[in-house]
Amino acid sequence: MIESSPPRRAERASGTSSPVTLLARGIALVVVLPVRLVWEALVATGRGLSRWVFAPTMRFLDRWLLRPFGWLLRHLLWIPLRWSLRAAGWLWQTLVWLPLTWAWRNLVWSPLTWLWRSLVRLWRGTLWPPLRWCGQLLGRLLRGCGLALAWLLRVMVLVPLYYLLWVPLVWLVRVLTPAGRLVGRGLATLAGLVVVVLGWAWRAAGRVLWWCWALTGRPMLWAGRWVWRHAVVPAGRAVGAAWRATVSPAARWLRRGVLDPARQATREALSVLGVRR
Repeated sequence: MIESSPPRRAERASGTSSPVTLLARGIALVVVLPVRLVWEALVATGRGLSRWVFAPTMRFLDRWLLRPFGWLLRHLLWIPLRWSLRAAGWLWQTLVWLPLTWAWRNLVWSPLTWLWRSLVRLWRGTLWPPLRWCGQLLGRLLRGCGLALAWLLRVMVLVPLYYLLWVPLVWLVRVLTPAGRLVGRGLATLAGLVVVVLGWAWRAAGRVLWWCWALTGRPMLWAGRWVWRHAVVPAGRAVGAAWRATVSPAARWLRRGVLDPARQATREALSVLGVRR
């Protein structure tokens, strides 16, 4: 063992302490000991309150207040509310949703789909081919008429004007410039000839246009009128009759037989539950 130092052994032998030791003991006695006593008193008080006050109070509240309140809340509010919501959901699905989906699928969507497919087949099979053929024929006829008019304008107007007016005029200007009288007479004669040629070309163009109208425009007008009277108007009437015979009765039956009773049943259920007055 390590032996004590000579000053500590001397103090123990003499029975006296140093000033530092005495100061530390005084501070511990004045400061630490009261705080320790207060802490121990608080700990003992807390244990006593927890054991004799808080624990019995919590047991009493849990047994006589919280558990009965939870039981009442569960059996008088939560369980009836859950069963009411389940019953309302079942009623909605059984009385409203399933009849609505069945009615929509079988009374509205299927007839509309069949009607649309029938109209598309009717259009593709009966109306579109004649209209397309008439359009192609009209386009070809108009193209032919345009080419014919261009050829007539070139042959009957431009070429005669060039050879009967321009070429002689240039020749007269170059050769017969001194002879003004002859030039004037020649110009008058050529002007008369040009007028005659233009009148003849105008009448020919009018006749060509009249024949084009008689051969193409009038038959196309008659064909369009016939298609409108015998195809488009009966198809529209058939569509209207099919609509009035299928969709309108189905919609009226759906509204009177399903929607109105479902709405009335929903109102009565909400009134019984107290949600709606």
